[in-house]
Amino acid sequence: MDRLRQRLSVAGQGAATLRELEVRTAPSKIERDTAIQRFEYTFEATWKAAQRFLAVVEGVEAGSPKSAIRACHEAGLLQSAHAEQALARPDNRNLTAHTYNEGLAEAAERPNLLAAPDPAPLEGGAPGS
Repeated sequence: MDRLRQRLSVAGQGAATLRELEVRTAPSKIERDTAIQRFEYTFEATWKAAQRFLAVVEGVEAGSPKSAIRACHEAGLLQSAHAEQALARPDNRNLTAHTYNEGLAEAAERPNLLAAPDPAPLEGGAPGS
């Protein structure tokens, strides 16, 4: 249970750092690249928190980000629209982590591509929260 709380905390902290940059209307290249990095670590922390939550609370094993997202949707933690958006995030994360080119970095500035994953649905269902 402590591991779950720790993962939820890390995911929440990561999302908060990413949200700091979401308010920028005309980010510099450094701010853009910082947002990409923050998206990557926030995504990783959030899906791993979801994976742990599903195992501890729901008794469901999820071996990948997309399976964790689908399981969260099936468990009622994500509404359909949010699940649909969330299912694009693993692909976005793979693109940003494994490829760097200016065009991709510029595309990352589009709304929702780097939207902060929201660990809040997990926090409300965690035992002891």
